[in-house]
Amino acid sequence: MTDRDDVQRSILPIPDRAGTTTVTYDAKDSGTSFPKITPLRPPSGAPNVLVVLLDDVGFGASSAFGGPCHMPVAERLAAQGLKYNRFHTTALCSPTRAALLSGRNHHTVGMGGITEIATSAPGYSSVRPNTCAPLAETLRFNGYSTGQFGKCHEVPVWETSPQGPFDHWPSPGNGFEYFYGFIGGETNQYYPSIYENTTPVEPDRTPEEGYHFLGDMTGKAVDWVRSQKALMPDKPFFMYFAPGATHAPHHVPKEWADKYRGKFDQGWDRLREETLARQKELGVVPADCELTERSQGISAWADMDDGLKPVLARQMEVYAGYLEYADHHVGLLIDAMDHLGVLDDTLVYYIIGDNGASAEGTMNGTTNEMMTLNHRADVETPEYLRSKIDELGGPTTYNHYSIAWAHAMDTPFQWTKQAASHWGGTRNGTIVHWPGGIKAKGQVRTQFSHVIDVAPTVLEAAGIPEPTQVNGVTQEPMHGTSMVYSFDGADEPERHETQYFEMVCNRGIYHRGWSAVTLHKVPWLSVAEMGGPKLDDDAWELYDGSTDYSQARNLAEEHPEKLRELQRLFLLEARRYNALPLDDRSAERFNADLAGRPQLIQGTSQMLYPGMVRLSENSILSLKNKSYSVTAEVDVPDGVEGVIVAQGGRFGGWSLYCKDGHLKYCYNLLDIEHYTTATDAPLPPGKHQVRMELAYDGGGLAKGGTVTLYVDGDAAGSGRVDSTEPFTFSMDETTDVGGDSGSPVSEEYGAGDNRFTGTIDWVRLDTGDDGHDHLIDPDHLYRIAMTKQ
Repeated sequence: MTDRDDVQRSILPIPDRAGTTTVTYDAKDSGTSFPKITPLRPPSGAPNVLVVLLDDVGFGASSAFGGPCHMPVAERLAAQGLKYNRFHTTALCSPTRAALLSGRNHHTVGMGGITEIATSAPGYSSVRPNTCAPLAETLRFNGYSTGQFGKCHEVPVWETSPQGPFDHWPSPGNGFEYFYGFIGGETNQYYPSIYENTTPVEPDRTPEEGYHFLGDMTGKAVDWVRSQKALMPDKPFFMYFAPGATHAPHHVPKEWADKYRGKFDQGWDRLREETLARQKELGVVPADCELTERSQGISAWADMDDGLKPVLARQMEVYAGYLEYADHHVGLLIDAMDHLGVLDDTLVYYIIGDNGASAEGTMNGTTNEMMTLNHRADVETPEYLRSKIDELGGPTTYNHYSIAWAHAMDTPFQWTKQAASHWGGTRNGTIVHWPGGIKAKGQVRTQFSHVIDVAPTVLEAAGIPEPTQVNGVTQEPMHGTSMVYSFDGADEPERHETQYFEMVCNRGIYHRGWSAVTLHKVPWLSVAEMGGPKLDDDAWELYDGSTDYSQARNLAEEHPEKLRELQRLFLLEARRYNALPLDDRSAERFNADLAGRPQLIQGTSQMLYPGMVRLSENSILSLKNKSYSVTAEVDVPDGVEGVIVAQGGRFGGWSLYCKDGHLKYCYNLLDIEHYTTATDAPLPPGKHQVRMELAYDGGGLAKGGTVTLYVDGDAAGSGRVDSTEPFTFSMDETTDVGGDSGSPVSEEYGAGDNRFTGTIDWVRLDTGDDGHDHLIDPDHLYRIAMTKQ
C-alpha cells in the first residue's frame, strides 16, 4: 500500500473486488445503484517514464561529460536536470539490460554472460526467473502503457526464432504492450532485422531512399506516444528507447561524419588529455583527477603506421557522427513529448552507454567485422583499409573503430567494455530530467549509483510499491536503491554503499568509497591467448575512491588488510547473487549438451517451408566446414526469377536463386569474392526438384569445394568455391525462404525486389559426414559471441 491512493498494489495483477451493493430485482427500481466502472490508473501524480539507453558509449565520449562527440540534446536535458558522474553498468550489454529492466543484479536474473554460451548454472542460464518480474510488467499491472523500441538482446538463444516461445521477448513476456526493434546484439542500420511485437517486418525504403534504422525506430516511438496521449491522456506511459547506436556497425549518413573532419588527426593519446581537461572544466570529474596510463596492449598513436592514420582518424569521425546522430534522434523524441505538453511530467533517464566503449575492432579497426571473426584479418592490409576510407559508415561497410579509440572514449579510466573490474568498463555518464519532480537544475550528483537503481527509482517516483507477488509467484526483492533521495539532495550521503561486479571473470567490489578489482581477461584477448590464467593467480588492485576518482593509484601493497576485507566481501556478494561458480571455460560452454542448455537445431537435416523468414544463424543447420546440399521442390514459370533460399547478406553468405530462368548458386566470401555457379540451360516451366551440392575439399577449416547443380536428379552445372567462411556469416542477417531479406547475398539481384516468381513446396538442408568443426578453436567462438554484445 502507498499513501497516495487506497488501491492494494502489492499483489499483481491487482485482484478484482466484487461489489457489495444491494442487488435489486428490477433495474428500474429506484434503489438500483452500482459504482461506476473506473479504469485502473497509477497513483495520482505518477509521471510518464522514458528510459533511453545508448549502446557501447564510454564515459569520455559525450560532450555532456567532456567528450569530443557533440550531443546537444544530452546537454540540454542536463542543463535542466542532473548529471550523475558515478553511475555504473555491468560491462556488457545483455547483463546491463537485464539488470535495468528488473532492478536485480544480472546474475540473479540469469544474465551473468551472453545468451550464446548460457549454462545450466542459475547465474548464467540467460533465463530470467519468474521470481523477478520485470519493471514493465509491474508498471503495466498498475495502469501504465508500456512500449519498447530498438535493441533487445536478453532472449535465450534457443527462443529467438520467429516461433518463440515469447516468454522472454519484450512483448508479451517482458511486460511491454508494444515492441518495435531487433532481437540480438547488433543489426545493420541500413538493412535491419526488425520485429513488430513478434512479427518480422521489412523496412519501407532502401538506404538510397534515405532509410536508417534510427530514423525508423524513432518515428515508431513518436507515433506510439502521440497515439497513447491522444487516446489515453490520463494514463502515463513507460517507454524504453534503446537504439543500436553506437554498437558496431558504425553506420551513419556521410554528412554527419563529415562534421568531424580533421577533429581527430591528433590521435588518441592527445585526445585523452584534451578530454580530461574538458571534464575538469565541466566539473564532471574532480579537479585533481588523474589520467590513467594507456592500457596494456594498446599502441601509442605515434607508433602507428603513418599511412594508416588517415583511416584511423576517419573511423573516429564516423563514430562521433554516429553518436551525434543518435542524440539527434533522441531529441526528436524529446521534442515530440514537449509538443504534446508532457515533457515536464516525464521522468527521463538518459543513460549514455550500457557499458564502456567497445574494444572489439582490433588495433587497426575494420571495414567488415566478419573478416576478423572469420580469421581473415590478413585481407585488411593498410592498403585495403585506405581503399575503403570513403565508404566507412555507409551501407557497403560493416565497420568498427580501433581498440585505442575505445580506450580514449573511456577517459579518464583504465580498460573498456568487458572489463567489469575497472570503471572504464562500467562507469557511464547518466542524465536525469524531470522538471515536475526535481527542483535542482544543471547540477552534478556524485553519489554512487548502478543500473539496478533505475527500477526502484521509477517505482518510488510513481508511488507504486514493489510487488510481493506477481502472477501468483512470490517475488525476489529488488536489489537496487532508489535514487529519488539524491534528486534534490546534492549533499545526501549515498545509499547504494556496496556493489559487486563480474563479467567473464573480470571482477570487482565497491564498498563505501573503496574498490578492489582484478582483471582476469583482457577484452581483446582470449583466455588461451593470455596463457590460461588461473582464477586464484589473478592480481587484485585496491583503490580509494575518496581521493582517486579514476582508479589511477593502486594501494594494494599499502593496505593489504583492506584488500583482504574487500576480497571476502566480493565472495559473499557473488554467492548471494548467483555469480558463483566463476566460469572462464570456452569449449564446454559451446557444447550445448555439456553446458546444459536447450538446442534448437540438431541432427544433419532440416526442412524449411515458404513463409519461413528472418531465421537467425542459431535457428539454421550449420553448413560450414563440411559438405552439404540444398534441395528444393519448386514449380516455375517461363523465365523464373528470384531467390529460393538464402542465408546471410552482403558481408557473407550463400544464395540459391534463379536469374533469367537459370538456376544459380552464389557463395559470397566476406564481400571479397562472389563464387557463382549456374545451370547450362534455363529451367523449363513446370514442377522440378532442384539441388545444389558442395563437395568440401577437406583438410581443415575454411577450405573450398566443388559445386554441382542438379535438376530432377541430373547434373546441370558445376563450379568452384575457392574458400569458405568457417565461423559465422553474419551478426544479424538471416535465412529466408522465397526471398532474401536485408542486404542481398548476390550482386545479381537487389534488396527488396528478389522474391521468387515461382512456387516453393519445401526446402531441405543436409550436411555430410566430413565435418571439420572439431578443429575450431573454442576461444575464437567465445570471441565471436562476445562481439555480438
